[in-house]
Amino acid sequence: MKIAVTAASGKLGKAIIRELIAETGVENIVAIARNTGAPHLDSLDVRKGDYNKQEDFIKALDGVEKLIIISSSSEPDERIEQHRNIIKAAKFRNIKRIIYSSIIGNQDKTMFSNVVKSNRQTEKDIIDSGIPYTICRNGLYIDPDLEYIPHYIKDGAIINCAGDGIVSYTSRDELAYAYSKIAISKNHINKIYNLTGSPVTQAELAQQINSVYNTSLSFVDITPEEYMKSRKESLGSFVGSIIGGIYESIRQNHFNVKSDFKKITGRKHKTVKEMITEYKNKTL
Repeated sequence: MKIAVTAASGKLGKAIIRELIAETGVENIVAIARNTGAPHLDSLDVRKGDYNKQEDFIKALDGVEKLIIISSSSEPDERIEQHRNIIKAAKFRNIKRIIYSSIIGNQDKTMFSNVVKSNRQTEKDIIDSGIPYTICRNGLYIDPDLEYIPHYIKDGAIINCAGDGIVSYTSRDELAYAYSKIAISKNHINKIYNLTGSPVTQAELAQQINSVYNTSLSFVDITPEEYMKSRKESLGSFVGSIIGGIYESIRQNHFNVKSDFKKITGRKHKTVKEMITEYKNKTL
């Protein structure tokens, strides 16, 4: 049984491959990547896969039974066509199952909505393809917040526009564990799942960071307009709009959903404090 993972040179792809190797062995994994030279791919069957080139995936999916598609990070309109390239190649290669890395969220009302809408279109394209599927709507990664802790400490606060909104955080490691369980299972066919953890506010996130790092962070709420302006100035218009839209979505409780994590994995999702503690221990 060959299981292919797209975007294998990226952080989520790397984490999923690590879990799949533990579950099923390296000989059963096909790593598809635009950058085939990433060091963690050395021991794997690595195949070229540019999301813009359907012909890459027609070659890369030869002999593959199951395909994990990690959503593109391109602009929303572009990613729809990129995903269609992969779906068409999967259809050509008679792939037995697609597992798609989608996202939770609302299709309206924020600058992040176009990203959600593009993922929903890919979900529809997969369903319409006739290929058996499992669609996983990922919660918001906590990883970027943890990587940003030195900046929070410097500022003395977490500053954004999330207000009292609740967000069901997850992590790349928790997602990778769930994806590996789905990939090796004969169940979960033609299902849509939310992969998230327990919901918290930004103030509660600050408290949990304080408890692990012995810091004294607070949460400072600013307006969506102020936050969007600061993110665009720091990160550029496209990325800044996405980040600003994410926190506006939190403010509107778009990321507060019921989780299917335990249904898939057989265990509870790790708590926010557990994820923070694990991150600290890995980076010491």
